[in-house]
Amino acid sequence: MLAAVHAAPLPTVGVALPNDGESPLRAHIRRLREFYDWAAQGRAGAPLIERAFAWVDENFPKDEPEPVLTWGDARIGNIMYRDFAPVAVLDWEMATVGPRELDIAWMIFIHRFFQDLAELATLEGLPDFLTRDDVTAEYERLTGYAPRDLDFYITYSALVHAVIMFRINCRAIHFGQAAEPADPDDMILHRATVEAMMAGTYWPLDSARGTEEA
Repeated sequence: MLAAVHAAPLPTVGVALPNDGESPLRAHIRRLREFYDWAAQGRAGAPLIERAFAWVDENFPKDEPEPVLTWGDARIGNIMYRDFAPVAVLDWEMATVGPRELDIAWMIFIHRFFQDLAELATLEGLPDFLTRDDVTAEYERLTGYAPRDLDFYITYSALVHAVIMFRINCRAIHFGQAAEPADPDDMILHRATVEAMMAGTYWPLDSARGTEEA
């Protein structure tokens, strides 16, 4: 599905586009920052998110690939199937143009997010599903393009999800559905993952468990 989406013509309307003179990836980061600043209005922000934005700036890829149409919320939960074949792709609110790694990394990260939750609940989950090696190898087989800088893009995906989680919890607190935590970083369910990815320790730990290569 990602290969098909990325092969579509570049849109000129209907999705978020970069400003003049702005690269697609820089535009994506800018819009995320603007969304976070809006979500944090009138309250303390999350120090972890601030550190993650700084990490993104410090580790920005040297070369930005040619942009493609990116789905934005590339995950299996947003695909409808009939007889095990995909027939529809849903949830295009985050669609834009940008490096195809945005979608590839998001698909890998979102599975890791739920895998980590499963393991916290002492459940097996699907540790051998949607691994980095499998996803990148299959994508290259289908498209001839070898994804690169995935450490950056997967960590950036973790930041995107952190901002989304922060906004969800801000809203819950506002409507009395959740209590304000003493530590704003506790509003980010996967804070340990973000911290480990920025520290460069997440994938080695995973490799030691035998589910991925560092």
